[in-house]
Amino acid sequence: MTIDLLIQAIVRQTTILIAQLATSRGVRAPLAQVANQVFLDLVTELERQGVSRKVSADMFGVGLRTYRRKIQRMTESSTDRGRSLWEAVLEYVQARTMARRVEVLNRFSGDDEAQVKAVLHDLCESQLVFSSGTGSSTTYRAASEDELVALQHMRGAEGMDELLLALFYRDGQLTVDEIAQRAKMSRDELEATLARLLAAGRIDRIERDDTTRYQASALVIPLGASAGWEAAIFDHFKALVTTIICRLRDEHDTTALSDRVGGSTYTIDVWAGHPLADEVFGSLERIRAQLSNLRERVEAFNGEKEIPETNTRVVIYAGQCLIGEGNGQSNHDE
Repeated sequence: MTIDLLIQAIVRQTTILIAQLATSRGVRAPLAQVANQVFLDLVTELERQGVSRKVSADMFGVGLRTYRRKIQRMTESSTDRGRSLWEAVLEYVQARTMARRVEVLNRFSGDDEAQVKAVLHDLCESQLVFSSGTGSSTTYRAASEDELVALQHMRGAEGMDELLLALFYRDGQLTVDEIAQRAKMSRDELEATLARLLAAGRIDRIERDDTTRYQASALVIPLGASAGWEAAIFDHFKALVTTIICRLRDEHDTTALSDRVGGSTYTIDVWAGHPLADEVFGSLERIRAQLSNLRERVEAFNGEKEIPETNTRVVIYAGQCLIGEGNGQSNHDE
């Protein structure tokens, strides 16, 4: 029950973070596929850890047949085998000047109707498809090439380069297909971005065993930068999760009790006029300055040496937040 409670608490905090990201800076990001994606990612990770599908089905509280059907339904259209429902519906609408909802539902009658409607909603939210009318009389049309280009310009590419850099930097050497899957980008769009990053010297191309891979040797997001905050959030969150995973894997190893792997959280209460308030508030600034200086000295040394293939990457993260309490201020989940 302790693990159950822990998982529920972590899921709760993660959903709070996702909801905040989905509505930050006036954006309303589409979330229709999030629940399905979470399930599929869990399935993939359980299989990667060697858990059989029968055991995974038991963990989800369903029968093996139901479990397999759910995976199949989410990974491909029951009507059009080999493609996701999202891709199939988009292609169907794109092939027509106008498509009525009833026509789309009839075309994908082999799929769950609620899922087809959810896909249509998500496509509209993403502005890949536009709708008019209501209920069964709703009609859909795909965005034109000019509209897609205009939408891309409006959204801008700010932060995309940095976010891809963060993926390369943290996940190691990746192929185009691997990074396209992680970033949910088309191969053409991704290759254009890779060419830009290569030209700027921000990533390296590695040819090995007839396979092309890419990697980033550095990731630095300047403090207060207007672009790249998405990469900073991802990098911080991944560092935290990776540290916890390392600690869980080493929990039975006495060497893990040293100060090399782990984390600590300190909560300190101060108020206006408190003699130590400024020192407490300045903690993050001091930690940043200390670690920045250390990194610069290490990089200067490494720049004069050839880094061996076998080495240890030490990831250190630091965070600080202020939570007001009392005087009508409530301590919400953060």
